[in-house]
Amino acid sequence: MKNENNKQIKDTEEERKIKALKAEIERLEMENAYLKKLNALVQEKSRKNRI
Repeated sequence: MKNENNKQIKDTEEERKIKALKAEIERLEMENAYLKKLNALVQEKSRKNRI
């Protein structure tokens, strides 16, 4: 019985860690997309100023 409880606790901790890592990946992907768009806008503005 005690081993089953420990396994359930361990599984719950692993699930929590996985959920947190997935959330961080999603946040980083969103940040990356934002930075790519921002970079494109800066490059476009730079090109317009050269003309």
